[in-house]
Amino acid sequence: MKKFLKNLHPRSVYHFLWAWTGAHLHHHPSKKLFVIGVTGTKGKTTTLELINAILEAAGKRTALISSLRVKVGDESEKNKIGNSMPGRGYLQKFLHRAMRAKCNYALVEVTSQGVVAHRHRFIHWNMGVFTNLAPEHIESHGSFENYRAAKLEFLQYVIEKGGKVFLNRDDKNFDFFFEALGDSEPIACSKDDEFFHDSLPRIRSAQLRRDNKESHFLASPFNEENVAVAVAIAKELGISNTIIENAILAFEGVQGRMEFIHAGDYTAIVDYAHTPESLEAAYVAAAPKPSREFPHPRLICVLGAAGGGRDTWKRPAFGTIAADHCDEIVLTNEDPYDEDPQEIMNEIESGIPQPLREGQHVYKIVDRVEAINKALALARPGDVVIGTGKGSEDWIHIAGGKKVPWNERAVFEAALAKRIKNTPLRR
Repeated sequence: MKKFLKNLHPRSVYHFLWAWTGAHLHHHPSKKLFVIGVTGTKGKTTTLELINAILEAAGKRTALISSLRVKVGDESEKNKIGNSMPGRGYLQKFLHRAMRAKCNYALVEVTSQGVVAHRHRFIHWNMGVFTNLAPEHIESHGSFENYRAAKLEFLQYVIEKGGKVFLNRDDKNFDFFFEALGDSEPIACSKDDEFFHDSLPRIRSAQLRRDNKESHFLASPFNEENVAVAVAIAKELGISNTIIENAILAFEGVQGRMEFIHAGDYTAIVDYAHTPESLEAAYVAAAPKPSREFPHPRLICVLGAAGGGRDTWKRPAFGTIAADHCDEIVLTNEDPYDEDPQEIMNEIESGIPQPLREGQHVYKIVDRVEAINKALALARPGDVVIGTGKGSEDWIHIAGGKKVPWNERAVFEAALAKRIKNTPLRR
C-alpha cells in the first residue's frame, strides 16, 4: 500500500485514504452483500433501476444508489447530493446501511470521476457492468482516452476482486474493452440475444393490450440495450424468464428519462440527454409517427447546454442534431454556472446549418419557463415537445455558486395545461 501511495498525486492520496478509511470504519460491509456496479456514459440509472425491478420481482431485498435516488430496503429518497458516486466515505456508509437493513444486493452507479477519486476501491464487487461509451467529461479527464481508461480501471478492479464483468456488445467501444479484459473472459450481452427474440414480442404484445400511455418504456429501441444488460445480469443470477418478463412489463421507466406527459392531443417528453449520442437517440425515439388523425406531426425541442466550461465542444453538435431532427428549435438556459447563457445559446446555434429548411424556426429564450411555454404554444395537436438536459434535476445552477429550484416535469405540465386551455375544441 505504501508503494502504491508513493506513485499518487497528493490530491489522489487524499481520495485514496478516504476510500480506505470509510471501508475500515464501517468494517468492510461489501463483503456481506452482493454488489453490482454499473458504469458507462448513458443508461446507468435506467439499467440499475431495471436490475432492481427484476431482483425485487424475484423477492430479493435491495439497496441502490444512483444520480436519481438512494434506496435502502423499503426506504427510498431522492439523491440530493448532486453526485451519483459521492466521496468522503459516503459509499461505505451506504453499504453499511444496506447490510444493517439485511439487503441481499447493493446496486451502485459508478462514474469515471468517482473512479479517478478511488471511490471504487475497498469495495468487494461481485459484478461490474459496462453499458456504453461516448465523449463526455473530456475537459475534466484531459482526453477521451483518459475517460475510457477510468471506465476500464473499474472493470479491471472488479475482476481483481473476483467479480464478473458484463459488456454491452452493441456499443462501438465493445472491442476495446473485450480485448483489454479478454483473459478474464468478460460476458458479452446484446439486444440480439436469444431472450429478446423469444420474449420481447410477448412483452410488447402485453404492453399494447395494457394500453398504458404513461409507460412507453419498450415502445422504441431507445432502451433495449439497457434491458439486454439487465436481463443478462438476472439470468446469470438464476432468475427465471417468467419473473424477468413480468418485471420488465411492469417497469414504467425512470423519472426524467424519456418521461412522457400526455394532455389531450399533445405529448411532452422530459429527458436527461446530455451527450450528442443520447440527444440524437432521444429525438429519434420521440419523433411522432404520422396517423390518419395527425398526418404531419412535428417534433419541437427545448434545448440547452451546461456552462462552467463543461464539454463546450458539444454545443455546436447539439445544434446540428436538433436541426436534423426537429421542426422547431427553442434554445434556452440549462445550467450556465458562471458563463453567459446567451453565449452558450449562440454556440449551440452555430451548429445549426443555414439556411433553415422550410417551416423550421429557431428561437432563443434565456428563461427556461418561458422557453417551454413557447414550445408548447408552437405545438399543434399531434405534435411532440421534448425538453432535454435537466431530467429530474432539482436545480438550475447559475453564477456565483447560486442555484434556482427547478422541476422540469411540473413546468411542462403547467405549460401543457395552458396550451389545452387555449386550444379551440375540435368539431
